[in-house]
This record gives sequence, C-alpha cells and structure tokens, in this order.
Amino acid sequence: LHLNEYSIQMLSVQPDTKPKGCAGCNRKIKDRYLLKALDKYWHEDCLKCACCDCRLGEVGSTLYTKANLILCRRDYLRLFGVTGNCAACSKLIPAFEMVMRAKENVYHLDCFACQLCNQRFCVGDKFFLKNNMILCQTDYEEGLMKEGYAPQVR
Repeated sequence: LHLNEYSIQMLSVQPDTKPKGCAGCNRKIKDRYLLKALDKYWHEDCLKCACCDCRLGEVGSTLYTKANLILCRRDYLRLFGVTGNCAACSKLIPAFEMVMRAKENVYHLDCFACQLCNQRFCVGDKFFLKNNMILCQTDYEEGLMKEGYAPQVR
C-alpha cells in the first residue's frame, strides 16, 4: 500500500442493524450495500473522486487522499505523482508533465537543451550524452577535438 492509498470495502447492509450514517452526506444509509473506507461508511453515490467525480467503489478497491481530497488513482497520480528528478536542474518532475528522456535520464521539456550553450533542440536535431551532460553536435565535436579524439581529416 502507498502512503496515501486506502482500501474500499463493499458491505451488504444487515437489515436488523441500526442504519449507519454516511460520511459524505450525513444521511442514514438505507441501501442494500454500503462502502467502508477511511474507517467511515458511505453511500455508493457519495464516495466520489474530488476531481473527476467517478464513483470510487466502481473504479476499484482503493482510493487515495492528499490535502483533504479523496481521489481516484488516476487523478492522484496526475496531481501528486512524481516521475523523478530532472537530470539537468535536479527538481522534481510531476507525473502529468511531458518529459524528454535520454537513456535513464529524464528532463523537463524546458531543461532539455545543450548544457554548454543552452541551445534548445528541435525535432530531428542530434544530441549527445557525454559524462551525463546533454550536448549539441557542435559542442560535442568541439569537446572531442579538445580531447584529441577528432577524426583525422585527410
């Protein structure tokens, strides 16, 4: 279980027991079934995702909470999930953000640029990963020449 992941149980309401109050609407639950989640009882209609309004008992057997919100898995990950840290700026990248990847490195779109001249890459541009730095072709080739690896021009 995740830190913020809680299970949802569907229970049949026993006719001979005192009706339970719903944590969502505060009315008594007189349906045939109720949901138990977060140590409270709910009408099936009342346990919904705060973002997309889906009925959580129908989506699966778990719900997620954060910042006093009750959420489905998709919205929880979209809002609070993390894909990792950007290899260029080291800041966290939220799960819903578009990223660029180079081998095992992940980058914010804005950070995916040559780390020497800051030139942004366009679709189809060549980039090089050297010593965990992203380089444009010019800077990569200049680096090779400085290191004496430049191909010999005949």
